[in-house]
Amino acid sequence: MAGDGGVLVVGAGTSGLALALQAGAHGAAVRVVERRERLRRPSRALILHPRTLEGLRPLGVTEAVLARADRSPVVDLHLGRRVVTARLEDVQLPGTAFPHPVLVRQADVEEVLREALAARGVPVERGTALTGLEGGTAVLERAGTRERTPFRFLAGCDGPDSTARALTGVPWRGRPYRADILLADLELDGLPPDRAHVVAAAGGIVFLFAIGEAAPWRLLVSAPARPSAVPFGQPGPPVPVEELQAALAAAGLPARITRVAWSARVRLQRRLAARFRAGDVFLVGDAAHAHSPAGGQGMNTGIQDALNLGWKLAWAAAPGAGGAARERLLESYELERRPADRRVLALTDVLFRGEAGTDPLSRLARTRLAPLGAPALPAVLRTRFLVDPPLAVLAQLRVHHRASPLSVTTGRPRGRPRAGERLPDGPVRCGGRTVWLHELTAAPGVHVLLERSAADPRPRGPGVHVHRLEDRPGRGGTVVRPDGWVGLRADPLEAAGLSAWLAAARGRP
Repeated sequence: MAGDGGVLVVGAGTSGLALALQAGAHGAAVRVVERRERLRRPSRALILHPRTLEGLRPLGVTEAVLARADRSPVVDLHLGRRVVTARLEDVQLPGTAFPHPVLVRQADVEEVLREALAARGVPVERGTALTGLEGGTAVLERAGTRERTPFRFLAGCDGPDSTARALTGVPWRGRPYRADILLADLELDGLPPDRAHVVAAAGGIVFLFAIGEAAPWRLLVSAPARPSAVPFGQPGPPVPVEELQAALAAAGLPARITRVAWSARVRLQRRLAARFRAGDVFLVGDAAHAHSPAGGQGMNTGIQDALNLGWKLAWAAAPGAGGAARERLLESYELERRPADRRVLALTDVLFRGEAGTDPLSRLARTRLAPLGAPALPAVLRTRFLVDPPLAVLAQLRVHHRASPLSVTTGRPRGRPRAGERLPDGPVRCGGRTVWLHELTAAPGVHVLLERSAADPRPRGPGVHVHRLEDRPGRGGTVVRPDGWVGLRADPLEAAGLSAWLAAARGRP
């Protein structure tokens, strides 16, 4: 349980659960509360990108997530009268053990994370709502009973209509989209179930995934926005089957709906919190930013927020942390993640306009330009220098924190990665055998990668793992943060420099 020195996590979606795991793995006492009574809800996210899979790996949950995923999805792209088949397993992004996205239901990711937390003795307290903040005390209500519980830090992971954000008065800036999303789980006749279908239609984009929850198929289709009192991002009333069938017909798909198991209209918005921190309260995931589903970024961006913040809260709450050093550590969350999330917001905005925009240029791109380019698409998909850069951006492999106070370079280290960049994967010699870098760093804590002739920089302290790379000549070293980004690059790596960086990472004077 989170007491005076603990982390109270409000919200048990993927962001909240990942944050609780990350904080707990780095020594924090964690408590997770969730206002929803029901365990399951229809998934709105269906894609996990490589960087997210990498970030979850040290927490020991990636393989369990992949066991529930479609790891080699096949997608038919319908571009006018042409159909181009794309196999995601043909995409092989370099420098990662997870070279392409996978399809997996948000509900399955939540279940894996929830089970991992339960195995660590942290249950999710369902039906428990945050209703007030009184300094370092949270007011919680459950079944008409009010509780006041102290916290050291509170992580608001409670979605776009965040209570934590409202209670702290952080402005929620942005605007609604002019398009809604229709979601449905369906039974269909007329389409083989071994692939997904994506249609660039005049009226917008249509996705059909054979990964439904209440029925075999999940439909996602853009539609003009309608006035509604339903909160943004939350499922609204059911969509008439006639409207769903009309969307499939307009897309030219030879599919007949035989049963609708579940459907909803979801209103969309583009918003960013003015701040990600208000004192000891932090905003994470959809509580900090809301955007369209274009590019499958939402669940991934929220988990990346959580993995960045979780270890920082744990170490800032530990004995010995304090003063200006702890403030710099805590401030680094917003300094690092808000710019990254703002870029994702801009990217999804552009993508969604192309997918669902009703302006003449967007319609022209979908109905004329995309079909014209369809014959060249198979060759383009096989051309690495054309495909890898945009996919690496979508996969969040290009995110960096080079301007962070936790990104430090000393001496003249050679090559990449630089401080503040993600550590790429690759084979190395360590302990007399060839291993992959991300195997070495697949454990909570800080990882120190020593070049062959580097001095062993003692003392270090708990949670620091040292690996000597026997095939990397030199006297330098690379220090990898718990979330997989490089914190320190030094040549030579000296004990004083490592101790100073570790003190900063732990918020200690």
